[in-house]
Amino acid sequence: MSHEIYQWVDRPPFMWDQKKDVNEPKVNEWIRVYSGETKNPDVVLLGVPLSRSSISASAASENPDAFRRAWKYFQTYNLDFDVDLKDLEVVDVGNVKQHVTDIRKCHENIKRAMNSIRGEFPDSIQLSVGGDHSITAMLVKGWKEAHPKGEIGILQFDTHFDLRDLKDFGPTNGTPIRNLIESGTIKGSNVYNIGLHGFFNAKSLKEYADEHGVHYVTMREVRKKGIENVVQNALSQLAEKVDTIYVTVDMDVLDISYGPAAPAATPGGMRTDELFESVYLAGLHEKVKAMDIVCLDPFRDVAESTVKSGVHVMLSFLTGVYVRKKDLTV
Repeated sequence: MSHEIYQWVDRPPFMWDQKKDVNEPKVNEWIRVYSGETKNPDVVLLGVPLSRSSISASAASENPDAFRRAWKYFQTYNLDFDVDLKDLEVVDVGNVKQHVTDIRKCHENIKRAMNSIRGEFPDSIQLSVGGDHSITAMLVKGWKEAHPKGEIGILQFDTHFDLRDLKDFGPTNGTPIRNLIESGTIKGSNVYNIGLHGFFNAKSLKEYADEHGVHYVTMREVRKKGIENVVQNALSQLAEKVDTIYVTVDMDVLDISYGPAAPAATPGGMRTDELFESVYLAGLHEKVKAMDIVCLDPFRDVAESTVKSGVHVMLSFLTGVYVRKKDLTV
């Protein structure tokens, strides 16, 4: 890797068990710290440890490293699909550098890190682990700078619209989708949000979504139509309009009983199996080229349940990517 990216990224803060030639590896034995030996990995993993920009108090900045520590609990073999991910090449480039007090500087570093990674690995799937949801706007802006001619669509799994007014809230975890729309990075009509429900969004945000053509499916509708149908429909519609589908998973899309560590967790959300199936389907799609997982505070967790669910989300997505790349039928 060129040295440019390390202006914006620190190498992983600790080393895990980097064993080679393990027949049945665990995830911590499989994912490699990037050291320049691979020019075209299947997947590039980036940690984005920022949560000072969260509206609600959050230590989601600790989540990238919590993910890394939790990898030891998981095999690379996925029994549900009879698929072993060990032949998929995934490299971890580290964490985006953070400024102690300047959130805008942190956001600039995120954008530049994504731009640099895309320059170095233009054909790799990008997987980012946050951090609060404000990071999504900067990651997508970095992608757009690296691929200025490409149209980007967003597949969002979230309890919230994330369309709050930047004039009132600034570039926070409540504003990333509006940030992207109002900056001209994406079109509102190229946003598909799945998972909204209940009493957790102001009516004015729905009106903004309708005005800008944002597509959304509530959990009530999801349960009537089925999660597979809803996700497939969103992917199909996006694929007709965009060059790149960017998937963003806010862990508060899970019901609070399944994801207690999400700072804005609520009752009435998704089950883990529904989210795992959703990201697997996204991973299968040829136009899905990036995903982030955000808003998970490991300090609030119960028996590491949400962190483990987050890692399962990551691996479920990578299962879809593996099946796609290997052209398998499962």
